[in-house]
Amino acid sequence: MLIHLNELTFITAYYNDPVKQITHISYDSRQAIKDSVFFCLKGENSNGHNHLEEAISNGASVIIGTDKELIENAAARYPDCSFAVVADDREALAQFAIHFYGQPDRKIKTIGVTGTNGKTTVAAFVKSLLTQCGINTGSIGTNGIFAAHEEIIYKKSTPTTPEASDLHAIFNELIKRQDDAVVMEVSSIAIDQRRVAGIEFDTAIHTNISTEHLEYHKTFANYKEAKMKLFDQAHTAVVNIDDEMGRDLVARFKGELITCSLDRHSGADLIADNCHVSQEGTMFELIVNGQSYLVNSSVYGNYNVHNLLSAIGTALHRGLQLDQVIPVLKNIENPKGRFQVIEEYGGRKIIIDYAHTPVALNSLLIEAKKLPHNKMIAMIAGIGIRDFNKMPKMAETAEGQADSIVVTVDHPGDHDPEKVVNQVMSGFKKPYDQSINTSLTRKEGVLKSLSQSEEGDLILLTSGCINGAQIVKGEYIPHSDEDIIRDYFKRLEKTKVPGMEQCK
Repeated sequence: MLIHLNELTFITAYYNDPVKQITHISYDSRQAIKDSVFFCLKGENSNGHNHLEEAISNGASVIIGTDKELIENAAARYPDCSFAVVADDREALAQFAIHFYGQPDRKIKTIGVTGTNGKTTVAAFVKSLLTQCGINTGSIGTNGIFAAHEEIIYKKSTPTTPEASDLHAIFNELIKRQDDAVVMEVSSIAIDQRRVAGIEFDTAIHTNISTEHLEYHKTFANYKEAKMKLFDQAHTAVVNIDDEMGRDLVARFKGELITCSLDRHSGADLIADNCHVSQEGTMFELIVNGQSYLVNSSVYGNYNVHNLLSAIGTALHRGLQLDQVIPVLKNIENPKGRFQVIEEYGGRKIIIDYAHTPVALNSLLIEAKKLPHNKMIAMIAGIGIRDFNKMPKMAETAEGQADSIVVTVDHPGDHDPEKVVNQVMSGFKKPYDQSINTSLTRKEGVLKSLSQSEEGDLILLTSGCINGAQIVKGEYIPHSDEDIIRDYFKRLEKTKVPGMEQCK
């Protein structure tokens, strides 16, 4: 498109020709191409201003940054390129992307999900529910990018919420595929970094809050306020009032609000009670305006029923009626890696759930124990790219709740895996208990968990594997728990001696 730098209100100064033909937005100089605009983003470990010459050599014709002196000097050296100065680089990137893609966020219904735990699950439930009710809905989040009926292969810039320019490109793609809505996970860091700036969300969802991401936000108050800000840019909201942030949002939010609770005395708009878990899912009583409805759902456990209430509230905001919604709940698709039950191997029940906070881990352990099993083996992990102070709390949570515990590491990042594992181990009251084992890679942890199991056992594989990879020193190393499980039992089957079953 033809852009006019002199007409963009977020630009405070420009140099050389203000009119340029632009075909692409980049914030990584290595990915700049001919006729692209390059944003000099300042990050924790990098400064895009240091790479503007590489971007120009790769074809960028417009450079936008915040360092006025540096931009002026570069403009003098590269008269064929256009340059601009902005006050806030990430706000400018978001506003430019909205302009470049023609305001795609206004052409599709946008639903943002925030919270410490449950974002991925709620997004999956919303996508599944709305799509089955005739509102084709795509999704953006930890598990990938999806249109209503197919996955979109798109290299994500971050594990959860993409950078603003990628986000609006994805919106544009969903519109091309004739999707009506998009539900996306919105992390606190994404909100703080202005990745969703300028978007007027049709609905914002609050799942819950507990301590997380203090390696970035430094204080819980900062973390909470970042999440609260999402609701300042939303028209309607669905809020869990069973925790403090939800109750604060009720007082703060000015739009149309639907509240959710598992407490029948809470006064919430949507209440779930009398939950009963079975092999098929969870049956519960849904209470709406004093009326009770019996719901059969395909989700497992009380915390996932809470997540399902968020999806129901979103459907009501979208104009659907309960008689349309309730019959669909028995067919809700559970997201991959969230209480994902695998039963086809060796008479075991294996549950993959990427619970990566103490609260999520505790909820998972409570619900998993309700399923029939002989002994339970739980793998927990320290995540090297997250807050080290959280790691001992994972051990405190798991201790005494499983027959055997395997401690491993997820995404060691730049850290020594042994240091991460030791940090988790420091949370045990009895770290030398023979029922506690350690491993220095997630793969080894999965294998150790499986090797301790027998027929009839329940194996929990927890923590935060991201996008089918392990992050090691900046590299994304392919990883799949499911592949490891399949290969393990395939090898186990090969080692069986024919006829041994008859010789017991």
